[in-house]
Amino acid sequence: MAIQGTLKTMSLVDLLQFLAAGRKSGTLKFDRGKITKQVYFKNGMIVGSKSNDPREYLGQVLLHYGKVDDAQLKAAREIQRTSGAKLGEVLVEQGFLTEAEVIEILKTRTLDAIYDLFMWNEGDFEFYDEDPSSDELLLIEVEPTNVIMEGIYRIDEFARYRTLVPSDRAILELAAGWTSSLKLGKEFRQILYFVEKRMSVAEICYHMHASAFHVYGQLFTLISEGVARVAGERPEDTPKPGAEIEDLPESVTEMVWSAERKLDTDPDAALQIVQTALQQQPNSPEAQALLPAAEEKFVKHVYATSGLTPRSVPQLRISPSELTNLELDPQEGFLLSRINGSWDIQSILSICPFREADCLRMIKKLRERGVIGFE
Repeated sequence: MAIQGTLKTMSLVDLLQFLAAGRKSGTLKFDRGKITKQVYFKNGMIVGSKSNDPREYLGQVLLHYGKVDDAQLKAAREIQRTSGAKLGEVLVEQGFLTEAEVIEILKTRTLDAIYDLFMWNEGDFEFYDEDPSSDELLLIEVEPTNVIMEGIYRIDEFARYRTLVPSDRAILELAAGWTSSLKLGKEFRQILYFVEKRMSVAEICYHMHASAFHVYGQLFTLISEGVARVAGERPEDTPKPGAEIEDLPESVTEMVWSAERKLDTDPDAALQIVQTALQQQPNSPEAQALLPAAEEKFVKHVYATSGLTPRSVPQLRISPSELTNLELDPQEGFLLSRINGSWDIQSILSICPFREADCLRMIKKLRERGVIGFE
């Protein structure tokens, strides 16, 4: 039996309660824009999840919880690419983590991915009434009631956080009289470092490899205790030169048709059209279905026409002072912070919380602007 609808017509709380009360087994799939998540049930219990959100990949979760650092994740990814083993297996073999630590972080990732769904204001869902395969299960059993309670708590808490931290474009500054002698934990000091660099909330999220809920909570505490204050907001993102698409169709259906026709002749434009369609209608099944093909075509096109390979090493072509004056969005700022003259594109992609196509587009544009170059 298949059940489908939207989160506007049936809330996540009601959906989880229905599946738990009916002791259902199967897969609950959610779609919104580029993001697809699956939550697996067995006899009404949550037994696993899967997400294509780069922020919820195992590597990003490991970085956020301080289980590995960038260099260790990069090394593990290199071995994984050549051996074909799972990332968790490689981390254990290399002595970076124990098997118990990997299992625990996999459980944490599963729950974090589900809790994030409570932050969704819209999205499509569909439940497939069939048992998930053993490869999709993480050997956990979680009562949906417990997840619902935590999810409702997070909704309420996030609303409270937003009273002091208005948006992800907010920029904070240290309050007058703040002193470094205050007893703050390592994570708070890391956030204060990013505040001192006048990063927006979105940029801090990327650099912390953390969810908005987590970062907003930390910033709320700092503001409440008088350590920091909101100094302003970054302007909303505006299209960069060259990003416009000529004669863009008006309806999402027409955009999808246009993108399909451009897939082979102009993959860059095709991907931009699909992404624009998803911005206008995040739950469009046609645009969601076309996105993976458009991304794959774009990635192949970049490597085939730009002279770049996954082993190409980007280097900064401007001084730190010039870099400070550049207008960069949060993702570009994070990407540039990982360019050190020795890591290749493949290595940088392995630690970035972005989709591969998005990373390559940023690299391509930064190269065109003369910000980075390649030997």
